[in-house]
Amino acid sequence: MPVSSMDVIELSDADRQVLRRLVRAGTTAQRLVVRARIVLLAGDDLPNAVIAERVGVCVDTVRKWRHRWFCSSGRASLGDAKRSGRPPRFAPVQVAQVKALACQPPQASAVPLARWSCPELARQAAADGICAAVSSATVRRWLAEDAIKPWQYQSWIFIRDPDFAAKAQAVLDLYARQWKGAPLGPNDFVVSADEKTSIQARCRCHPTLPAGRSRMMRVNHDYHRGGAVAYLAAYDVHRATVFGRCEATTGIEPFTALVDQVMTREPYASANRVFWVVDNGSSHRGQKAIDRLAARFPNAVMVHTPVHASWLNQVEVYFSIIQRKVLSPNDFTDLAVVQKRLTDFEHRYNDTAQPFKWKFTTSDLAELLDRLDRHHPTGTASPNQTRAA
Repeated sequence: MPVSSMDVIELSDADRQVLRRLVRAGTTAQRLVVRARIVLLAGDDLPNAVIAERVGVCVDTVRKWRHRWFCSSGRASLGDAKRSGRPPRFAPVQVAQVKALACQPPQASAVPLARWSCPELARQAAADGICAAVSSATVRRWLAEDAIKPWQYQSWIFIRDPDFAAKAQAVLDLYARQWKGAPLGPNDFVVSADEKTSIQARCRCHPTLPAGRSRMMRVNHDYHRGGAVAYLAAYDVHRATVFGRCEATTGIEPFTALVDQVMTREPYASANRVFWVVDNGSSHRGQKAIDRLAARFPNAVMVHTPVHASWLNQVEVYFSIIQRKVLSPNDFTDLAVVQKRLTDFEHRYNDTAQPFKWKFTTSDLAELLDRLDRHHPTGTASPNQTRAA
C-alpha cells in the first residue's frame, strides 16, 4: 500500500517496545495512548487516512503526530508543546514580599493576631500595598512552594540544666547496663519511676455506644465528676515489669510507699544495687530525696534525669500506653473502677511485656548537644560549653 505521507517512519525494536508499553499501561494518559498508536501504525507503512480511521481521529491529527515523531523521534516528542499561557499577574518581587510577610509574626505588622492564615495574609498584603488584591488560594500556593505554614506552631523548651549532659549520660548508660564506666552485674537492676497525676473518673450522663457497622464508638460529652486519683508506677527497664499503686495524691509518703512495694520483694531486696531513675518532681527532688532513699534502703541509688527531660524516663512510655489503652475514652462510674482497671491492666501487661527498644543512645545525645551548640546565642553557655568548662 502506498504511503500518503513524506514522513516515512522506521521504528526500531526498542521504539516499538516503548510505544507498546505506553499503549498497554493502565496509568498512561489517553492522549498519549492515541499518539503512541498513531506512531506504531505509521511505522507499519500505513497511510494517514487508514491510521485515522483505526484510531478514531481526524487525518490532520495523524499528520501532526507523525510529523512530530519524524522530526524528533522519542517519547518526548509525544508530549504537549510548551504554551505561553496567561501572563503572570504578580511579579516575583511581590511573591517574595508575601512570603517574607508570612515569615514574620503578625505583631511586627501591628496586626492583633497570634498567627497568620492565608486569608489574613492576603488581606495584609493588600493593606501594605504589596499588591492591589490577591486571593487566599494564591497565597497558599505561593507558601506551598517553600513549605511555609505560618498557621502551624510547635512548642519547645531550651535546655537550662547546667549538668544536662552529665545527668543524661548517666541515665542512658544505665539503660545500656553501664554505670560510671563499668558494666552492671547480674544482680543490679534499673527501675524507672514516676507519678501520673489527676486521673479523673468521669461518669457519662448517657451510656457509651459501642462501635458498629460504619460507625465508631460514641461517647457522650456530658459527664459527672467522680473525683481523681494519682497512679504511681515503677518500671523495671530490663525485665519489663511494672509495679503500680493508686494514691489519693502525690508526695513524699506515696512515693515512699511505692519504693517499699518494690524494694521489699525479690530480687530487689537482696540485689547489690537498684538504680531508681526519677525526674525532678517534688516527691523525689534533690539531694534530700537521694539521702532519704539511701537511708531507707542502702542498696538503692537514686538517679535524676535533667530538668525538663522527663522524656528520658522510660516509665513515661508506659504511661502513654495506659493513657491510650486504659484511660481513653474516660468513662468510669467511680474511682474504684479506675483503680481496678489500672491494676488489671498492669497484670495483663506484665504477662506479655518485652523491654522497650530504647533507641536514643549516648551518640544521639552528643549529636543533639553539638546541634544545639551551633544554634546557641552568643554569650550564653550551652550544655556542651558547661561540660567542657
